[in-house]
Amino acid sequence: MLTTLSRKLLMCFTGLFLCFFLIIHFLGNLQLFLPAEQAHTQFNAYSHFLSGNIVIKIVSYVLYTSIILHALDAVVITIKNRRSGKKYHCDQRQRASKWYSRNMGVLGTIILIFLVIHFQNFWYIYKFGTPPIDSNGNKDLYMLVVTTFREWWYVVIYVLSMVALCYHLIHGVHSAIRTLGLFHPKYVKWIRNCGIAYSVIISVGFAMMPIYIYFTQ
Repeated sequence: MLTTLSRKLLMCFTGLFLCFFLIIHFLGNLQLFLPAEQAHTQFNAYSHFLSGNIVIKIVSYVLYTSIILHALDAVVITIKNRRSGKKYHCDQRQRASKWYSRNMGVLGTIILIFLVIHFQNFWYIYKFGTPPIDSNGNKDLYMLVVTTFREWWYVVIYVLSMVALCYHLIHGVHSAIRTLGLFHPKYVKWIRNCGIAYSVIISVGFAMMPIYIYFTQ
């Protein structure tokens, strides 16, 4: 059985790995902002390279494991805290704590539902479906992305999910730093601002991708 500290560390390390993965995923997806023809060729070539790289495959397995462990650990922590009369990730100062810090479970659930939809629409079809092939013989993930992002309802779901992700990250990064004992009072403001900047840039950047494609493709 894992101790309370072990569960917090598991939550911390899986969360930080997911934060790191978001940066890599974000940088790769920036290709979607290129001119359409260039983005089409380059994004498909990039996706083909990732799908055939053994290192990326190993990282992907770590990613899937981290998502599952992070979600399950959050459920266990939430249940235990409710049984003990505490709220998830609450610092016992209801008036001082932010609303998103008291509703991490709700935000996490929204993100998890989004991930299921996202994986089904892109990862599952790319891996196990029959996506079209581009002129270079690569699976045409770009057209799959464009076709999906042309649906207004998916764009709305995507953007709202990124709002949830933003608030989840703001509190998550802050909490992870505290768990690791790196939260020094002298640097508290700098650390908080860096965490907020990271969360906003990642979330807004991802949210702009479907919006850009919806209005330009």
